[in-house]
Amino acid sequence: MISITPNEVAPGKLIGYLQSAIAPRPIAFASTVDKNGNPNLSPFSFFNVFSTNPPILVFSPSRRVRDNSIKHTLTNCIDTREVVINVVNYDIVQQMSLSSTEFPEGINEFIKSGLTPLPSDIVKPFRVSESPIQMECIVNDIIPLGTEGGAGNLIICEVVKIHINEAILDENGIVDQYKIDLVSRLGNNWYSRSNQGLFEVPKPLSNIGIGVDAIPEYIKESKIFDGNDLGKLGNIECLPTTEEINIFVSGNFVIKGVLSSDDDKKIQLKAKEYLNNNDVLSAWKVLLAKNNYGSFRKSKSSWCRTTS
Repeated sequence: MISITPNEVAPGKLIGYLQSAIAPRPIAFASTVDKNGNPNLSPFSFFNVFSTNPPILVFSPSRRVRDNSIKHTLTNCIDTREVVINVVNYDIVQQMSLSSTEFPEGINEFIKSGLTPLPSDIVKPFRVSESPIQMECIVNDIIPLGTEGGAGNLIICEVVKIHINEAILDENGIVDQYKIDLVSRLGNNWYSRSNQGLFEVPKPLSNIGIGVDAIPEYIKESKIFDGNDLGKLGNIECLPTTEEINIFVSGNFVIKGVLSSDDDKKIQLKAKEYLNNNDVLSAWKVLLAKNNYGSFRKSKSSWCRTTS
């Protein structure tokens, strides 16, 4: 058996051990606004319910290990003392993951993740419309647990209003655990789906993905792709070049056949197959192989971080 003294282990390695050992963990999808009213959305897996009367939730935005900076959510909770905690089910797990990308301050994660902001009744932060349960909260207290990278900050929230999607209730008005289909966080890339089991979601890029807002409308409006598909497509840092697409198509007779049909549904279904196998780059190559690729790439060239 390996024995570890915490202060003798690098913080990043210690985090890996702890997150793998204390799991599965529920996910607080926290929506806040800054002092100027700009929205922010970010998930946290250091989270749970700690009281029912009064109803108290606690989540912890930790200091970043790499540079000891604090997260926008913590700053916003300090400034406004309000937050909405949205629960995460399988239907939005990829968009939730995309929202955890460290976009620059002022970037709206609702827009980037393709999720819908819904006005709250009591607090200023928006709710996530796609979340099956949304809890408006006031912040009662914030307790810093340290000053070094990796130190948590306990945000103690009191629930002042709960919104529940009736579609997840059973005939007795009780939350049906199969219908709500919650997901939870484990170590590394692993998640757990409450009614099925383990699955992986690759961590968002260390660099910034293009976001759902940069995906062409014909893809976003397609009935073939769901929110998780859009989350995967939006988490790519750089779109494939015309040369990369041509090489991909020329060496693949199946793709040539699909493209020659000029049937948008067939093309999108083929891209969906790649997405189901987590091959996002190939999915993009299929989708952008049509004639409108060049004009789209030109209009969105600023989203390509590493390729001119």
